[in-house]
Amino acid sequence: MFSLTQRRLFSVLFRGSVTKTFKNDHAFKSCPHLRKISTSCKRNTVMPAWVIDKYGNNEVLRLNNNTMFPVINYPNEVIIKVQASSINPIDVNMRNGYGSASLNMTRDPLNIKSSGNEFPLILGRDVSGVVMECGLSVQYFKPGDHVWAAIPPWKQGTLAEFVVASGNEISLKPKCLSDTEAASLPYVSLTAWAALVNSCGLNKDNCPGKRVLVIGASGGVGTAAIQLLKAWGAHVTAVCSEDALSLMMNLGADDVVDYKAGNLKEQLKSRQLFDVILDNIGGPTEKLALQFLKPWSGASFVTLVTPFLYNNDRLGIADGMMRTGITLGSKVMKHLSKGIHYRWAFFTASGPSLDEIKDLVEAGKIRPVINKVFSFSDVPKAFQKMEEGHARGKTVIQVSESS
Repeated sequence: MFSLTQRRLFSVLFRGSVTKTFKNDHAFKSCPHLRKISTSCKRNTVMPAWVIDKYGNNEVLRLNNNTMFPVINYPNEVIIKVQASSINPIDVNMRNGYGSASLNMTRDPLNIKSSGNEFPLILGRDVSGVVMECGLSVQYFKPGDHVWAAIPPWKQGTLAEFVVASGNEISLKPKCLSDTEAASLPYVSLTAWAALVNSCGLNKDNCPGKRVLVIGASGGVGTAAIQLLKAWGAHVTAVCSEDALSLMMNLGADDVVDYKAGNLKEQLKSRQLFDVILDNIGGPTEKLALQFLKPWSGASFVTLVTPFLYNNDRLGIADGMMRTGITLGSKVMKHLSKGIHYRWAFFTASGPSLDEIKDLVEAGKIRPVINKVFSFSDVPKAFQKMEEGHARGKTVIQVSESS
Protein backbone atom coordinates (compact mmCIF):
# COMPACT_ATOMS: atom_id res chain seq x y z
CA MET A 1 0.00 0.00 0.00
CA PHE A 2 1.28 3.44 -0.87
CA SER A 3 1.98 5.98 1.88
CA LEU A 4 0.06 9.24 2.05
CA THR A 5 3.12 11.10 0.77
CA GLN A 6 3.42 8.77 -2.25
CA ARG A 7 -0.27 9.13 -3.04
CA ARG A 8 0.03 12.92 -2.83
CA LEU A 9 2.85 12.80 -5.39
CA PHE A 10 0.88 10.57 -7.75
CA SER A 11 -2.10 12.91 -7.55
CA VAL A 12 0.08 15.89 -8.48
CA LEU A 13 1.59 13.99 -11.42
CA PHE A 14 -1.63 12.58 -12.86
CA ARG A 15 -4.48 14.80 -11.70
CA GLY A 16 -3.62 17.74 -13.93
CA SER A 17 -3.76 21.42 -13.10
CA VAL A 18 -7.04 22.91 -11.96
CA THR A 19 -7.09 26.65 -11.36
CA LYS A 20 -10.74 27.47 -11.84
CA THR A 21 -12.41 29.42 -9.06
CA PHE A 22 -15.55 27.59 -8.13
CA LYS A 23 -17.07 28.92 -4.92
CA ASN A 24 -20.26 29.80 -6.81
CA ASP A 25 -20.16 26.78 -9.12
CA HIS A 26 -23.14 24.43 -9.19
CA ALA A 27 -20.83 21.43 -8.77
CA PHE A 28 -19.46 22.97 -5.60
CA LYS A 29 -22.95 23.51 -4.22
CA SER A 30 -23.91 19.92 -4.93
CA CYS A 31 -20.69 18.41 -3.57
CA PRO A 32 -21.60 15.46 -1.30
CA HIS A 33 -18.85 16.39 1.17
CA LEU A 34 -20.53 19.66 2.15
CA ARG A 35 -22.23 19.93 5.52
CA LYS A 36 -23.54 22.74 7.65
CA ILE A 37 -20.91 24.58 9.69
CA SER A 38 -21.87 26.22 12.96
CA THR A 39 -19.81 29.12 14.27
CA SER A 40 -19.75 30.66 17.71
CA CYS A 41 -21.30 33.82 16.24
CA LYS A 42 -25.03 34.34 15.87
CA ARG A 43 -24.66 34.55 12.09
CA ASN A 44 -22.95 31.72 10.26
CA THR A 45 -21.43 34.14 7.76
CA VAL A 46 -18.99 35.57 10.31
CA MET A 47 -16.56 34.29 12.93
CA PRO A 48 -14.30 35.63 15.69
CA ALA A 49 -10.69 36.33 14.73
CA TRP A 50 -7.78 38.42 15.95
CA VAL A 51 -6.99 40.95 13.21
CA ILE A 52 -4.90 44.02 12.55
CA ASP A 53 -6.07 46.98 10.46
CA LYS A 54 -2.62 48.56 10.27
CA TYR A 55 0.93 47.68 11.20
CA GLY A 56 2.26 48.63 14.61
CA ASN A 57 2.76 47.51 18.19
CA ASN A 58 0.48 45.29 20.27
CA GLU A 59 -2.23 47.93 20.36
CA VAL A 60 -3.16 47.25 16.73
CA LEU A 61 -4.42 43.75 17.63
CA ARG A 62 -8.18 43.57 18.01
CA LEU A 63 -10.72 40.79 18.40
CA ASN A 64 -13.24 41.07 15.58
CA ASN A 65 -16.33 38.91 16.11
CA ASN A 66 -17.62 39.87 12.67
CA THR A 67 -14.73 38.64 10.55
CA MET A 68 -16.02 37.23 7.27
CA PHE A 69 -16.19 33.43 7.26
CA PRO A 70 -13.50 31.94 4.98
CA VAL A 71 -14.59 30.31 1.73
CA ILE A 72 -13.03 27.69 -0.53
CA ASN A 73 -11.81 29.48 -3.65
CA TYR A 74 -9.89 26.65 -5.29
CA PRO A 75 -10.73 22.93 -5.60
CA ASN A 76 -7.64 21.82 -3.63
CA GLU A 77 -8.55 23.76 -0.48
CA VAL A 78 -10.13 22.74 2.81
CA ILE A 79 -11.78 24.65 5.64
CA ILE A 80 -10.39 23.77 9.08
CA LYS A 81 -12.04 24.47 12.42
CA VAL A 82 -9.13 25.72 14.51
CA GLN A 83 -8.73 23.96 17.84
CA ALA A 84 -5.33 25.44 18.70
CA SER A 85 -2.71 27.74 17.20
CA SER A 86 0.57 29.25 18.37
CA ILE A 87 2.64 32.42 18.19
CA ASN A 88 5.95 32.52 16.32
CA PRO A 89 8.45 35.39 15.98
CA ILE A 90 7.24 35.92 12.41
CA ASP A 91 3.79 36.84 13.76
CA VAL A 92 5.26 39.63 15.87
CA ASN A 93 7.38 40.80 12.95
CA MET A 94 4.43 40.74 10.56
CA ARG A 95 2.35 42.72 13.03
CA ASN A 96 5.10 45.34 12.89
CA GLY A 97 5.00 45.37 9.07
CA TYR A 98 8.00 43.16 8.33
CA GLY A 99 7.81 41.59 4.88
CA SER A 100 4.70 43.49 3.82
CA ALA A 101 6.11 44.45 0.40
CA SER A 102 6.90 40.87 -0.60
CA LEU A 103 3.92 39.21 1.10
CA ASN A 104 1.37 41.60 -0.36
CA MET A 105 2.76 40.90 -3.82
CA THR A 106 2.10 37.17 -3.36
CA ARG A 107 -1.31 37.40 -1.69
CA ASP A 108 -4.14 35.74 -3.60
CA PRO A 109 -6.29 38.54 -5.10
CA LEU A 110 -9.38 36.43 -4.38
CA ASN A 111 -8.65 36.62 -0.67
CA ILE A 112 -8.11 40.37 -0.32
CA LYS A 113 -10.24 43.38 -1.12
CA SER A 114 -10.52 44.43 -4.74
CA SER A 115 -8.52 47.55 -3.84
CA GLY A 116 -5.53 45.35 -3.06
CA ASN A 117 -5.63 46.23 0.64
CA GLU A 118 -4.53 43.26 2.77
CA PHE A 119 -6.39 44.47 5.87
CA PRO A 120 -8.00 43.27 8.02
CA LEU A 121 -5.14 40.78 8.34
CA ILE A 122 -5.32 37.64 10.49
CA LEU A 123 -1.98 36.55 11.94
CA GLY A 124 -0.96 33.09 13.17
CA ARG A 125 0.69 30.32 11.16
CA ASP A 126 0.18 27.08 13.14
CA VAL A 127 -3.08 25.15 13.25
CA SER A 128 -4.32 21.93 14.75
CA GLY A 129 -7.98 21.27 14.12
CA VAL A 130 -10.73 19.43 12.27
CA VAL A 131 -11.50 19.47 8.54
CA MET A 132 -15.00 20.84 7.98
CA GLU A 133 -15.23 21.12 4.19
CA CYS A 134 -13.18 19.87 1.23
CA GLY A 135 -12.77 21.23 -2.29
CA LEU A 136 -13.64 19.00 -5.22
CA SER A 137 -10.06 17.85 -5.92
CA VAL A 138 -9.09 17.07 -2.31
CA GLN A 139 -8.62 13.29 -2.34
CA TYR A 140 -6.87 12.24 0.85
CA PHE A 141 -8.75 14.21 3.49
CA LYS A 142 -12.40 14.33 4.42
CA PRO A 143 -14.65 16.24 6.84
CA GLY A 144 -13.98 15.09 10.38
CA ASP A 145 -10.25 14.40 9.88
CA HIS A 146 -8.00 15.79 12.60
CA VAL A 147 -5.16 17.63 10.87
CA TRP A 148 -2.27 19.98 11.55
CA ALA A 149 -0.53 22.46 9.28
CA ALA A 150 1.55 25.60 8.98
CA ILE A 151 -0.11 28.23 6.78
CA PRO A 152 2.16 30.36 4.51
CA PRO A 153 2.55 33.99 5.67
CA TRP A 154 0.90 35.43 2.54
CA LYS A 155 -2.40 33.76 3.50
CA GLN A 156 -4.91 34.70 6.18
CA GLY A 157 -3.76 33.14 9.44
CA THR A 158 -4.94 30.82 12.15
CA LEU A 159 -5.82 33.12 15.06
CA ALA A 160 -9.44 32.61 14.11
CA GLU A 161 -12.24 30.11 14.54
CA PHE A 162 -11.78 28.78 10.99
CA VAL A 163 -9.01 28.90 8.38
CA VAL A 164 -8.61 27.83 4.75
CA ALA A 165 -5.59 25.73 3.76
CA SER A 166 -4.41 23.89 0.68
CA GLY A 167 -4.66 20.12 0.75
CA ASN A 168 -0.91 20.06 0.05
CA GLU A 169 -0.24 22.05 3.24
CA ILE A 170 -2.01 19.79 5.72
CA SER A 171 -1.26 16.42 7.25
CA LEU A 172 -3.10 14.09 9.59
CA LYS A 173 -2.36 15.11 13.17
CA PRO A 174 -0.29 12.68 15.27
CA LYS A 175 -2.77 10.66 17.32
CA CYS A 176 -0.52 10.80 20.37
CA LEU A 177 -0.76 14.61 20.63
CA SER A 178 -3.55 16.85 21.85
CA ASP A 179 -4.48 19.80 19.65
CA THR A 180 -2.63 22.13 22.02
CA GLU A 181 0.52 20.03 21.76
CA ALA A 182 0.22 19.57 18.00
CA ALA A 183 -0.18 23.30 17.36
CA SER A 184 3.29 23.95 18.77
CA LEU A 185 5.15 21.98 16.10
CA PRO A 186 4.27 22.61 12.42
CA TYR A 187 5.87 26.01 11.74
CA VAL A 188 9.09 25.44 13.68
CA SER A 189 9.45 21.84 12.48
CA LEU A 190 8.97 22.81 8.84
CA THR A 191 11.41 25.72 9.22
CA ALA A 192 14.02 23.36 10.67
CA TRP A 193 13.20 20.90 7.87
CA ALA A 194 13.69 23.60 5.23
CA ALA A 195 17.12 24.44 6.65
CA LEU A 196 18.45 20.95 7.31
CA VAL A 197 16.76 18.90 4.58
CA ASN A 198 15.98 21.29 1.73
CA SER A 199 19.08 23.50 2.07
CA CYS A 200 21.71 21.13 3.48
CA GLY A 201 20.47 17.84 2.04
CA LEU A 202 20.45 16.00 5.37
CA ASN A 203 18.29 12.92 5.81
CA LYS A 204 18.07 9.74 7.87
CA ASP A 205 20.58 7.99 5.61
CA ASN A 206 23.42 10.53 5.59
CA CYS A 207 23.00 12.09 9.05
CA PRO A 208 24.60 9.40 11.25
CA GLY A 209 28.02 10.58 12.39
CA LYS A 210 27.56 14.16 11.14
CA ARG A 211 28.64 16.84 13.61
CA VAL A 212 26.05 19.64 13.69
CA LEU A 213 26.19 22.92 15.62
CA VAL A 214 22.83 24.58 16.39
CA ILE A 215 23.12 28.25 17.40
CA GLY A 216 20.06 29.63 19.18
CA ALA A 217 19.08 26.12 20.16
CA SER A 218 16.51 26.83 22.87
CA GLY A 219 13.92 28.57 20.68
CA GLY A 220 11.14 26.84 18.77
CA VAL A 221 13.16 26.11 15.61
CA GLY A 222 16.22 25.12 17.63
CA THR A 223 14.38 22.58 19.77
CA ALA A 224 12.75 21.10 16.65
CA ALA A 225 16.10 20.94 14.84
CA ILE A 226 17.86 19.16 17.70
CA GLN A 227 15.19 16.48 17.85
CA LEU A 228 15.12 15.97 14.09
CA LEU A 229 18.91 15.66 13.95
CA LYS A 230 19.05 13.23 16.88
CA ALA A 231 16.26 11.13 15.37
CA TRP A 232 18.53 10.72 12.34
CA GLY A 233 21.68 9.93 14.34
CA ALA A 234 23.68 13.16 14.14
CA HIS A 235 26.03 14.42 16.87
CA VAL A 236 24.50 17.72 18.02
CA THR A 237 26.18 20.60 19.83
CA ALA A 238 23.69 23.20 21.11
CA VAL A 239 24.52 26.84 21.87
CA CYS A 240 22.20 28.45 24.43
CA SER A 241 22.24 30.16 27.82
CA GLU A 242 22.64 28.42 31.17
CA ASP A 243 18.93 28.30 32.01
CA ALA A 244 18.29 26.11 28.93
CA LEU A 245 21.09 23.59 29.51
CA SER A 246 18.86 20.93 31.07
CA LEU A 247 16.27 21.31 28.28
CA MET A 248 18.97 20.79 25.65
CA MET A 249 20.19 17.60 27.33
CA ASN A 250 16.62 16.33 27.70
CA LEU A 251 16.11 16.80 23.98
CA GLY A 252 19.17 14.67 23.27
CA ALA A 253 21.93 17.22 22.58
CA ASP A 254 25.34 15.57 22.87
CA ASP A 255 27.15 18.74 23.89
CA VAL A 256 25.91 22.10 25.17
CA VAL A 257 27.75 25.42 25.06
CA ASP A 258 26.64 28.21 27.39
CA TYR A 259 27.44 31.36 25.43
CA LYS A 260 27.26 33.41 28.64
CA ALA A 261 29.84 31.29 30.47
CA GLY A 262 32.77 32.74 28.56
CA ASN A 263 34.03 33.78 25.16
CA LEU A 264 32.02 31.72 22.64
CA LYS A 265 34.89 31.61 20.16
CA GLU A 266 37.24 30.18 22.74
CA GLN A 267 34.65 27.62 23.85
CA LEU A 268 34.09 26.41 20.29
CA LYS A 269 37.84 26.15 19.67
CA SER A 270 37.94 23.27 22.15
CA ARG A 271 35.47 21.26 20.04
CA GLN A 272 36.04 19.34 16.84
CA LEU A 273 35.08 21.10 13.61
CA PHE A 274 31.51 20.70 12.34
CA ASP A 275 29.94 19.32 9.18
CA VAL A 276 26.86 21.57 9.41
CA ILE A 277 26.03 24.76 11.30
CA LEU A 278 22.44 25.98 11.70
CA ASP A 279 22.30 29.64 12.73
CA ASN A 280 19.06 30.94 14.24
CA ILE A 281 20.61 34.19 15.55
CA GLY A 282 22.45 35.95 12.72
CA GLY A 283 24.49 39.13 13.09
CA PRO A 284 28.07 38.74 14.34
CA THR A 285 27.36 35.10 15.21
CA GLU A 286 27.51 34.21 11.52
CA LYS A 287 31.08 35.45 11.04
CA LEU A 288 32.20 33.76 14.24
CA ALA A 289 30.62 30.39 13.45
CA LEU A 290 31.83 29.98 9.89
CA GLN A 291 35.43 29.40 11.01
CA PHE A 292 34.40 26.22 12.83
CA LEU A 293 33.29 24.27 9.75
CA LYS A 294 35.44 21.53 8.22
CA PRO A 295 37.09 23.08 5.13
CA TRP A 296 37.02 21.25 1.81
CA SER A 297 34.69 18.56 3.10
CA GLY A 298 31.34 19.67 1.70
CA ALA A 299 30.44 21.32 5.02
CA SER A 300 27.41 23.62 5.07
CA PHE A 301 26.47 26.79 6.90
CA VAL A 302 22.76 27.64 6.80
CA THR A 303 21.13 30.67 8.36
CA LEU A 304 17.47 31.52 8.90
CA VAL A 305 18.27 35.20 9.43
CA THR A 306 18.41 36.79 5.97
CA PRO A 307 17.96 40.34 4.62
CA PHE A 308 15.57 39.24 1.83
CA LEU A 309 12.27 40.64 3.14
CA TYR A 310 13.98 43.55 4.89
CA ASN A 311 15.63 44.66 1.65
CA ASN A 312 12.31 44.48 -0.22
CA ASP A 313 10.54 46.50 2.49
CA ARG A 314 13.26 49.15 2.52
CA LEU A 315 14.18 49.38 -1.16
CA GLY A 316 11.15 48.06 -3.02
CA ILE A 317 10.81 44.71 -4.76
CA ALA A 318 13.15 45.28 -7.74
CA ASP A 319 15.99 47.04 -5.92
CA GLY A 320 15.54 44.86 -2.84
CA MET A 321 15.87 41.63 -4.81
CA MET A 322 18.91 42.99 -6.63
CA ARG A 323 20.59 43.92 -3.35
CA THR A 324 19.71 40.55 -1.87
CA GLY A 325 21.09 38.70 -4.89
CA ILE A 326 24.37 40.60 -4.72
CA THR A 327 24.71 39.93 -0.98
CA LEU A 328 23.96 36.23 -1.26
CA GLY A 329 26.12 35.75 -4.34
CA SER A 330 29.16 37.38 -2.77
CA LYS A 331 28.86 35.27 0.38
CA VAL A 332 28.35 32.04 -1.53
CA MET A 333 31.44 32.64 -3.68
CA LYS A 334 33.57 33.81 -0.74
CA HIS A 335 32.95 30.64 1.25
CA LEU A 336 32.90 28.28 -1.72
CA SER A 337 36.54 29.27 -2.26
CA LYS A 338 37.18 27.58 1.11
CA GLY A 339 35.16 24.50 0.24
CA ILE A 340 32.18 25.55 2.38
CA HIS A 341 28.57 25.77 1.19
CA TYR A 342 26.87 28.97 2.40
CA ARG A 343 23.06 28.89 2.27
CA TRP A 344 19.93 30.73 3.33
CA ALA A 345 16.80 28.87 4.37
CA PHE A 346 13.15 29.91 4.44
CA PHE A 347 10.05 28.31 5.91
CA THR A 348 8.20 26.16 3.39
CA ALA A 349 4.64 24.92 3.97
CA SER A 350 4.53 21.21 3.15
CA GLY A 351 2.01 18.53 4.03
CA PRO A 352 4.30 15.72 2.78
CA SER A 353 7.09 16.92 5.09
CA LEU A 354 4.62 17.02 7.97
CA ASP A 355 3.72 13.42 7.12
CA GLU A 356 7.32 12.45 7.86
CA ILE A 357 7.48 14.60 10.98
CA LYS A 358 4.24 12.97 12.15
CA ASP A 359 5.88 9.54 11.88
CA LEU A 360 8.79 10.74 14.01
CA VAL A 361 6.39 12.17 16.61
CA GLU A 362 4.45 8.93 16.82
CA ALA A 363 7.73 7.02 17.13
CA GLY A 364 8.64 9.14 20.15
CA LYS A 365 11.53 10.85 18.35
CA ILE A 366 10.07 14.38 18.39
CA ARG A 367 7.99 15.89 21.17
CA PRO A 368 6.41 19.32 21.72
CA VAL A 369 8.28 21.87 23.81
CA ILE A 370 5.68 24.28 25.17
CA ASN A 371 6.51 27.31 27.28
CA LYS A 372 3.00 28.58 28.02
CA VAL A 373 -0.59 28.17 26.83
CA PHE A 374 -2.90 31.19 26.51
CA SER A 375 -6.64 31.34 25.94
CA PHE A 376 -8.03 32.82 22.72
CA SER A 377 -9.07 35.95 24.59
CA ASP A 378 -5.48 36.52 25.74
CA VAL A 379 -3.78 36.65 22.32
CA PRO A 380 -2.28 40.14 23.01
CA LYS A 381 -0.65 38.76 26.18
CA ALA A 382 0.82 35.93 24.11
CA PHE A 383 2.31 38.45 21.67
CA GLN A 384 3.71 40.42 24.58
CA LYS A 385 5.38 37.32 25.99
CA MET A 386 6.87 36.49 22.60
CA GLU A 387 8.32 40.00 22.36
CA GLU A 388 10.03 39.58 25.73
CA GLY A 389 12.19 36.87 24.16
CA HIS A 390 14.19 34.03 25.72
CA ALA A 391 11.19 31.68 25.74
CA ARG A 392 12.05 28.03 26.22
CA GLY A 393 9.71 26.42 23.71
CA LYS A 394 6.49 27.59 22.11
CA THR A 395 3.70 29.96 23.09
CA VAL A 396 0.41 28.21 22.26
CA ILE A 397 -3.11 29.58 21.85
CA GLN A 398 -6.06 27.40 22.86
CA VAL A 399 -8.74 28.52 20.41
CA SER A 400 -11.41 25.93 21.23
CA GLU A 401 -12.33 24.68 24.68
CA SER A 402 -11.91 21.09 23.48
CA SER A 403 -8.26 21.49 22.45
